[in-house]
Amino acid sequence: MRIIEYLTSWEYNYLLIVIGILIITMILTRFSIWMINRSLHSAIEKSKVAPTHHHFLKNAVALLWWVFALIVIIYVIPSFRNLAVALFASAGVLLAILGLAGQQALSNIFSGIFIVIFKPFHVGDFVTVADKYTGTVEDITLRHTVIINFENRRVIIPNSVVSAEVVINSSISDQKICKSVVFEISYESNIDLAKKIIQEEAEKHPLSIDNPIKQDKKQGVDAFRVFVVGFGDSSVKLKGWVWAANPYAAFDMHYDLNQSVKERFEKEGIEIPYPHRTILYKDHISNKST
Repeated sequence: MRIIEYLTSWEYNYLLIVIGILIITMILTRFSIWMINRSLHSAIEKSKVAPTHHHFLKNAVALLWWVFALIVIIYVIPSFRNLAVALFASAGVLLAILGLAGQQALSNIFSGIFIVIFKPFHVGDFVTVADKYTGTVEDITLRHTVIINFENRRVIIPNSVVSAEVVINSSISDQKICKSVVFEISYESNIDLAKKIIQEEAEKHPLSIDNPIKQDKKQGVDAFRVFVVGFGDSSVKLKGWVWAANPYAAFDMHYDLNQSVKERFEKEGIEIPYPHRTILYKDHISNKST
């Protein structure tokens, strides 16, 4: 109340005008978003409008209303209008300042527009960005993309970063995923038995699906295939490929197979070796040479 007492009558009137403009802008923004939700709801259900465009359109409309409110406030209040005229009079300096201050913001906005236009991913897709951030796309705004990870945390990534990095999309056209599982056995263990155990555990897992490619089906190749992929210092490396209906099922299946295969290995006598080291003592070598 003391602040209002120090204001002159015209300053008080302008303050009321600014408050009124802000309130009207909030009402118009909410009404516009409500209209967008109402008009596009049926279209989204019929797959005529993607949820990605829906989210992006609401954010863009809200931004336009607030920019319009700022312009009205500058135009209505003489002091703000005079300041704007003075700034535009020195347009070169203003453009330089805006260019430096808004370069990153403009980059994010244009990157967001390109994401919506070229559609590398949509809202609801399961993606991995820069081989570091994995989760489901929750929202695409003018500035950033929001991803929900497995811990139910929101990872907020600027659109310019998303556009510059490699994006792995596990939901484009087909959500089925081929997950690799790797196990190591000792050189003394039976390789054929170990491969059979991995295949059997993969086949009976409730989340695994039979999805070999068409060429493999014609040739009668097994859906669950296991190969010897390499040799370690004390182990033979076996790698299998198992199909799941979606990335979430693939993660759960992978962890379950780690446990079930290990338990089968213990029952069937397949050894998962510990690392071995051969140590040579220098004194022993020198005495042997003499």
